[in-house]
Amino acid sequence: MFLFLTNSILLGAALAMDAFSVSIANAIAEPKMSKKKQCLVAGVYAFFQFAMPMIGWASVRWAAKTFSAFQKFIPWIALLLLAFIGIKMIIESALSKNKECQNCGKKDCENCAANPSKPLTFPTLLTQGVATSIDALSVGFTISEYKAPMAAAASLIIALATFAICMTGLLIGKAAGKKVSGRSQFLGGAILILIGIEIFIRGVFK
Repeated sequence: MFLFLTNSILLGAALAMDAFSVSIANAIAEPKMSKKKQCLVAGVYAFFQFAMPMIGWASVRWAAKTFSAFQKFIPWIALLLLAFIGIKMIIESALSKNKECQNCGKKDCENCAANPSKPLTFPTLLTQGVATSIDALSVGFTISEYKAPMAAAASLIIALATFAICMTGLLIGKAAGKKVSGRSQFLGGAILILIGIEIFIRGVFK
């Protein structure tokens, strides 16, 4: 049991690194993110980190050939999703330049609470959740010998580790976002694109 818990926690920590990086990017882009929203963000990532290994586990047991054929598309899917979100954030950041702040009337105001970066939307969050967890489908291979309760327990531990790590990432990003408030959305988008490229390179050349 100790070995099972240790392996699951370490696996969860490894799988959560992409979500951790995206959490930092999100908090940089939205430095005034509330505690409730931080929990929602981390919770969505944790949910997908639970669901993907279970889907992979089921696929390996019932449709191994189909799953193996699908694996080669995983890096492409992650790259496209994160690049799309990142480019969208950069464009929105560029379009917001030279706009007058509703609070003080100044252009490109970086300080007023009434002129925040565009907040993270739920559809975008779901897209990020898929993009950062899709490689966890391959965990289905490593837990394929488990029976359903054990597979669910391992996936739950992975999800809990992801939640804790992502909350840490959000706190780090929030602190950083306050220091770069005027460029926060641009930096957040750029980081997402870089994460997508990193996932792609790691997946294609592993």
